[in-house]
Order: sequence, then structure tokens, then C-alpha cells
Amino acid sequence: MKTAFITGATSGIGKETARAFAQLKYKLIICGRREDRLMELQNELSQHTEVHALLFDVRDKMAISRAIESLPNGFSKIDILINNAGNAHGLDPIQTGDLDDWDMMIDINVKGLLYVSRAIIPGMIDRMGGHIINIGSIAGKEVYSNGNVYCATKHAVDALNKAMRIDLVNYGIRVGAIHPGMVETEFSEVRFKGDVERAAKVYQSFAPLKPEDIADIIAFVVTRPYHVNIADLVVTPTAQATATIVKKNL
Repeated sequence: MKTAFITGATSGIGKETARAFAQLKYKLIICGRREDRLMELQNELSQHTEVHALLFDVRDKMAISRAIESLPNGFSKIDILINNAGNAHGLDPIQTGDLDDWDMMIDINVKGLLYVSRAIIPGMIDRMGGHIINIGSIAGKEVYSNGNVYCATKHAVDALNKAMRIDLVNYGIRVGAIHPGMVETEFSEVRFKGDVERAAKVYQSFAPLKPEDIADIIAFVVTRPYHVNIADLVVTPTAQATATIVKKNL
């Protein structure tokens, strides 16, 4: 039975991926920083598979190290890493950007991905196998107005994904990224600092992707024969042509 480690598992894509993996009967290590949500998800998924919950913030490298070292023997062999934790804060032009927003995005989207990967990859190397999926964004493929630092962090994820694949190819480790377009999650609520009405408008008048859509794709990717590596995949709603061009039925 494979063991999957999922960051940002308490909402959106991470939560639905955990549900999809539970249906595949993978053992799950679900990670997040909201304890109530984490425990609720653990209770739900435990009806289908073995689940271990880790409470930490991906910005805290020491907490990550302690959490992974604390894993019981039955969960210590991690076959699949889903680097899903990420966020967007603010939508300001570069000249008026909030420095705290910048730090938050860089710390979670880039450094957090690195901290978790650094803690897990050595075990995969020792076993000469594993699968890493980095959740990027269409913002990692193009830049849009007022997206500046968020786009930069997702471009970094794109670059790190490519670099990981080069560095780890000799160890039989599969590495790939999935770059979603517009997915209806809590993403926009975070970006707009809890302005639910403004966030809802982002997804009005067209059919956006759902977290379940991306989870279904992730499940497809990890279940390919081992000689098949889906290295880089951009997924958008049919109504979305680029990061900023969306056909809305107004």
C-alpha cells in the first residue's frame, strides 16, 4: 500500500486530493495548520484508509522536521509527495505592494515547498523511488497585471519542478507539476483578505474548475505505469484562454 503526504490538506485541492487518494486506498499523511479542519478530515477519511495527521505551518522548517521525524513506522516510507500548500495575498501593483503579503507568498509558495521537499526527498533517494507532484499555477507560465510577486513565486515553483526532475532522475523518482487556471476554492477569499463578495465575483458567469477536477487529474497522474512521468501539465476551464482572458456569459 502506497503512502501519500499532502500539504495544505485542509481545504480546496489538497482536501479533495486526500479524498481521491483515500478511494485508492493509499495510506495518507495529511498536513495543515488548522487543527479543527485537520481532525475533521482525518475522521472522515479514516473510514476508508489509514490516516495520520500532522499539524504544522510550512513556513516553519523546524516544525516540519519534527513532524516528519515523529511519523510512526507505518507511515515513515513516503511514496508520494503532493506539494500543494500555497497562497496569494493581495492584488496590488508592485509600487504599492504590501511587504507582509510578499513575505507570506514567498515563505509559503517557495520556501515551504523547499522545506517539505528537503525533509522527504532523502528517504525517496534511499529507496530509489518516489513521486513528487508540485502544484503550480497558470501564473507560473505567464505574468499578469498586479500579479507580480505571486506570479514570481509560481514561476519559481515551475523552475524548481524542472530542477528537481534533473537532480532526481538518476534515483528513479518521478517529478511533475500541475498548473491550474481558475479553480473555485478559498483562494480568492485569501487574496482579497476575506472579502467574500469580491471573491465570489471572480467565478461568476462561467464554469470554473472545481477542486475535484484537479484531484481527479492528480489521481490519474499518480496511477500511471511507473515508467510514465507526466512532467508538466496546465489545466484550465474551457472558458479560460490565458490567465486574464476568460469568456463570461454576461
